[in-house]
Formats: sequence, structure tokens, C-alpha cells
Amino acid sequence: MRRRRLLALLVTLVFGCAASVAAAQSQSGYRFRDANGQWVFTDRTAGDTASGGAPLSLAHEPDALHADIERVDLGSSTRLVAVNDCLCVVTLRAWIQRSDLAQIPAGTSYQATLQPGASRTLVEAQRADGAKGQLQFAWRRTLGAPDAVHTPPRPYRAPFALGATFLVSQAFPTRVTHVTPDSVYAVDIALPDGTPVYAARAGTVINVRHDSFSGAPLPALLDQANVVEVLHEDGTIAIYAHLHWDSIRVRIGQRVQPGEYLANSGNTGFTTGPHLHFAVWRNSGSGDVSVPVQFAGPGGLAVTPATAQPLTAY
Repeated sequence: MRRRRLLALLVTLVFGCAASVAAAQSQSGYRFRDANGQWVFTDRTAGDTASGGAPLSLAHEPDALHADIERVDLGSSTRLVAVNDCLCVVTLRAWIQRSDLAQIPAGTSYQATLQPGASRTLVEAQRADGAKGQLQFAWRRTLGAPDAVHTPPRPYRAPFALGATFLVSQAFPTRVTHVTPDSVYAVDIALPDGTPVYAARAGTVINVRHDSFSGAPLPALLDQANVVEVLHEDGTIAIYAHLHWDSIRVRIGQRVQPGEYLANSGNTGFTTGPHLHFAVWRNSGSGDVSVPVQFAGPGGLAVTPATAQPLTAY
């Protein structure tokens, strides 16, 4: 009875906070530059802003993961160049919103899928009069190969200490805050701040962020979650998000095994309280989408995470 009361209290705390911000909260946001060239972060779509915006996901555009689209002016030409300095395949797409360049008209889009370390010119225009010209565009990146198929060799290891049990505060089909394709099948686990987080599956670390210490249900914090992202052999990518400030124990390029210490849980970024957001993404061709995951249970049996249910690491 005492255990049931504790579980009920935890569910009330988690969903009581989440319900009050559900209308404003999602797992994706947008950013755009204002008239002074400063980045503005918001939960509004590109169409709601005066200058458009580039979508943000829980990856939060950390500086360590450099894969983007850049404007390059050389002599009398202007180019849009896709650059992938990430350790995984990346798809980059640009939408032209405003343009004075006839060869890059507004309303067009350009896309490239790049191998690690590659770059490609998406489009080039000549400027006969020498003027720089206005060229405003939004862009999006999708991590992983478009042909990736989620084929884990075994159920995922619960991402905390063996033998420990924690409450699943949100899992499919519950969609209080998991309302975007990259979060539909995400699993939120009510880990107290500072709880060690371990790798759920083998892979290569492709992105980390550890310098944020702020967390609240505010759109301005969409890019402030500390994260570890791990590329799996099948091309899918695991994200461990909302991690504690300066707690990450791995580096980009490092190979990790199931149960390897990654970081500590925290309360950073756009969040209603301390927890671990765990999701596995694949590149759908139009964006990163989350896929269903199962965790290892007693005797190696697969356990499907469910909201308000305890999860034990085996």
C-alpha cells in the first residue's frame, strides 16, 4: 500500500507540473535571427515569425555538432553550402524565404544527404551588379542515414544502475509533452537530479553538450538541455537529454558499450522537473522520428515501457 501511494504521488507531481504547460510545451521549437542579427528562440513555427525560423529538436543545436547550411559569397557569386562535420550521415534541407537573387527564387528548397566530413554546394547564383543581395532561408538537419532500419540485437538496457528501479513518467501512447515525431516514442524516466546515466546500447558518441545549468518550462530554454547522442550500428541514434551540468563522462568519437557511464541526470533545458528523456531516432527522409523501444526485463524478456509503471534495470 505504501509503495502504491508513493507511485501515485510521483505521477501526480510529474503530470501536475506537465499539465499546466502542455499547451505551450513540445519537444521541438524554432529559432530565427532578428533585425539586429541576434538569435531568437521560440515555440512558434516559422510561419508565425516575421523572418522565419530553423526548427530545433532536443539536440538543441549544440556547438559540438556542426552540420549546417552556410551562405558563401565569393566574388560575384553567392552559394548555399551544406557542411557535415558530424560523425554520422546527415540530411540538410534549406527553404528559401526571401531572395533578391533570380537564380535562387523564394519558395524553392534544396536538400543534400552527406557522409561524415563532406560538404556540397546546394545552389549558386551570379550577382552581375556586385551587390550582395538579400537571401533569407530556413534550414533543418536530420541525423542518420535515410535507409536506417531500427534493428537492435537485444532489448535496450535500462539507462541507470543495475537493480535500481525508477518510475516511467511518460511513454507512448501518453502524449502530454511528446507531441512531435522525434518524441512520440520517447521515454521519460523520473531520475532524481544527479543520478548516474548509463548507455542503453553500444554505439559511438556523436554529440555532447555539458555547459548548460538552466532548466524550466520556458521556450527560451529549448536550446539549453545537456545531451549525449550515440550512433548505433544500424544507423539509428539514441539521445539522452536534460543531463546535469558538467557531468558528461564521454567524448565525441568514443565507442561505448551497454552499461557504460555517460553522465548524470539533471533538469536542464525545456523541462518541468528532473528526469531523463531517452529516445531513439531514425532518419525518415523528412526529419528525425522516434521509434518504439523495449528494455531488458527479468530473464532477458523484453519490457515495453508504460506511463506510471516502475522500470528496473537488468
